[in-house]
Amino acid sequence: MAVKIRLARAGAKKRPFYRIVVANANAPRDGEFLEKIGTYNPMLPREHAERLVLNAERAKHWLGVGAQPTDRVERMLGQLGIIPAPAIRATPQKSVPGKKMQDRAEAKQAKLDAAKAVTEEASA
Repeated sequence: MAVKIRLARAGAKKRPFYRIVVANANAPRDGEFLEKIGTYNPMLPREHAERLVLNAERAKHWLGVGAQPTDRVERMLGQLGIIPAPAIRATPQKSVPGKKMQDRAEAKQAKLDAAKAVTEEASA
């Protein structure tokens, strides 16, 4: 039986609140879980004490018996120092502008540089 430590959504529409739960990997997101080990309230400011509440002892227990945290929960556990913080991934190459757009930007910058040089020469 594969076990995951993940977030289960609760709260009203547009007012998210999450329970940090240990659940069977094939159980529904908000469905049956084995144990609730904490809560996460993203509506609170980052420095607020109740934004992330976690029973660290139970989290360590479940990690010790083989439970796998999801990406988001892994980041939370890393912030609390329970596990090593995961590496921050680089921005994907998909977001880089295409070749034509890069050429246009370079041409525009060259045009601006030329205009700036002309104005400097005229003022000197």
